[in-house]
Amino acid sequence: MTFSEQDRLFMMKAIRLAEKGLYTTTPNPRVGAVIVKEGRIIGEGWHEKAGGPHAEIRALDDAGERAVGSTLYVTLEPCSHYGRTPPCADAVVNAGISRVVIAMRDPNPLVSGQGIERLEKAGIEVECGLLEREAVELNPGFVMRMKAGRPWVRLKIAASLDGKTALANGISQWITGPSARRDGHGFRARSCAILTGIGTVLADDPSFTVRDVDTPRQPLIIVLDSRLRISGDAKIFKGKTLVVTAAENGEKRAELEAAGAEILHLPDGNGKVDVHELMKELGKRGINELHVEAGEVLNGALMKAGLVDEIVFYLAPHLIGSRAKGMFDFPALEKMEQRHEMNILDIRMVGKDLRIIGRPDV
Repeated sequence: MTFSEQDRLFMMKAIRLAEKGLYTTTPNPRVGAVIVKEGRIIGEGWHEKAGGPHAEIRALDDAGERAVGSTLYVTLEPCSHYGRTPPCADAVVNAGISRVVIAMRDPNPLVSGQGIERLEKAGIEVECGLLEREAVELNPGFVMRMKAGRPWVRLKIAASLDGKTALANGISQWITGPSARRDGHGFRARSCAILTGIGTVLADDPSFTVRDVDTPRQPLIIVLDSRLRISGDAKIFKGKTLVVTAAENGEKRAELEAAGAEILHLPDGNGKVDVHELMKELGKRGINELHVEAGEVLNGALMKAGLVDEIVFYLAPHLIGSRAKGMFDFPALEKMEQRHEMNILDIRMVGKDLRIIGRPDV
């Protein structure tokens, strides 16, 4: 299918509108829409939050009666079912739109293609796949949850140039500079939840709040604590917190619930938390993107379980030495073929630190 340069420009405008919902749409996808007539934009919109108008509806409201005979550019296939709002496909048909250009199909296999079918049956010309990769990259968590029933898992790791995340005594603040830390808060803000391990909580007593980013919400904080060692006075309980454990300890559970935490019991039969079951549960709860800030034990466990989709490395220009703590707790490898291969997506300087974004080669 061939698209014109003008098509690409208008779809890129829709992508930019969708980005405005980066911190707000969860658990819904980030979607933007532009309505064009005679080469001019006559309506535009973006989805802001769940329960609010979808991008197409906002664009149609903006265009009004001028929408008749126009082209709609939208980053995600218009919905064809009733949720919190009526089907967008019906609204597009009723508005008299003559052509619809879609970046990506709905990733939900139960509904994918139904919106397109509804439009085509009404005689609307539909074209799909323009800037699809950009639209998918804007919604990796929504796509993962629809297809695999779990969140997109992103690890954030701050380390020295020799790959060390903390001193041997556990001190880790601050390895990277203020610019890298601000950048990292952007990844926190776009995520539905932040996952950490009990080791990090005991060592640093972090709050894991989003700072330095203008966002109307704070992510859910999730702590993996197999033996319920966390204190009810931990800073993370100032926000919405989920403690996931393998232990049965009624007294401790009562203490943590009194502090405002929800307790989730997910044992794996070996005294640890079942991370696969945890991911399924988070998918059911509508968690699209899961941001992980943890130590080498949890990082290693998630990698070994095949549950890491992306890693954001911040490497500071200094050396700490071999006795310091590393990024991943792996068993000793015996062959080079056992390495965890990575595909590098992006490399750039953030302040004085180097940021590398990579994805496991699976």
